[in-house]
Amino acid sequence: MEIVVESLNAVPIEKQKIEIVERKGIGHPDSVADGLAETVSRALSKEYLQNFGYILHHNTDECQIVGGQSQPQFGGGVIIEPAYILLVGRATALHNGKRMPIRAISVKAAHEYLEKNFRNLNADTDVVIESKIWEGSQDLKSVYDPRRMLANDTSVGAGYAPLSETEKLTLQLERFININLKKFPEAGEDVKVMSARKENKINITVAMAMVDRYIPDATHYISVKEQIREELADYATTLTDKEISLEINTADDYEKGIYYLTVTGLSMENGDDGSVGRGNRLNGLITPNRPVSMEAPAGKNPVTHVGKLYNITATRIAETIVKEYSEVEEAYVKMLSQIGRPIKNPLIVGISIVGKLPDSGVDEIVREHIDKIDKIKDDILAGKISVF
Repeated sequence: MEIVVESLNAVPIEKQKIEIVERKGIGHPDSVADGLAETVSRALSKEYLQNFGYILHHNTDECQIVGGQSQPQFGGGVIIEPAYILLVGRATALHNGKRMPIRAISVKAAHEYLEKNFRNLNADTDVVIESKIWEGSQDLKSVYDPRRMLANDTSVGAGYAPLSETEKLTLQLERFININLKKFPEAGEDVKVMSARKENKINITVAMAMVDRYIPDATHYISVKEQIREELADYATTLTDKEISLEINTADDYEKGIYYLTVTGLSMENGDDGSVGRGNRLNGLITPNRPVSMEAPAGKNPVTHVGKLYNITATRIAETIVKEYSEVEEAYVKMLSQIGRPIKNPLIVGISIVGKLPDSGVDEIVREHIDKIDKIKDDILAGKISVF
């Protein structure tokens, strides 16, 4: 394993004039796809462990959501055509003479995820779930060995630390909406937060699906939207001293009778599609000011797929570096695998430091985290790691 540590001559993100950050909430169609893919992977992993004592080859990272059709209206509308959810990927169905019902497992896990996370969605009638998950190619299956832990792809993982103030703000605002604002039944889970910082001013645009059955008329819609806007603006001021402007559902046009109404609180009910990997990166954000890996970690197996493991490890390495060295302003980590090579022996690890370059110790941090990479699966299966 080659480790390269270099000084990066760059302006730290907090000192750049413009910063743009996005967070697609748990109910955004792309996030729903990520959540389903990851849930199916966890369900299969647990079944494999229970039946064989180890996790078998699988990757369920190609979930697709095709938006349905609905007719929302004040007081409550209807679903006309359910959204279609296609679970796609590869998974071992036959092992040691025992056949696993991988499609039944995946559909059941997806159904339970929808029921658990989206309180206004009827998972029996508002969606159609179909699984096309089946066996993978023999060459990729032959690389997979949970004991040897060989990388099953040649791919790049990337991570950075610390999060900027605007990044933290964007992440926490969406969480605040979907956790603390449940007292507003009118607010659905499909939320998107877009933050644009220009020097010391942050403009925040929130898109929030509103649930029609709790909103009798336009007056109520406008009133509750303003109440939510005020609560969000007040909460934002506890997270930053910068000047904040915040708007919600800016596409509304009251004169034309246009309101962001939904039946289920999810835009996938009416034509909005979703795919794994089109939304948040592993840290839960979309950050055009930062280098990132385009790998979609959701649904990738937690044993040998570097598209998941290297992104997690790279982020942890970066976080440890900025924690251990106070004069490091930012740390960026890139890890490259090589298919068939042990995942604990990446081809190269690149560390870029903004600020004072540490005299020593970075190599040890890298090796320590890579040595523990086989433990990541335990945290993933326990639900301790979010990958979107």
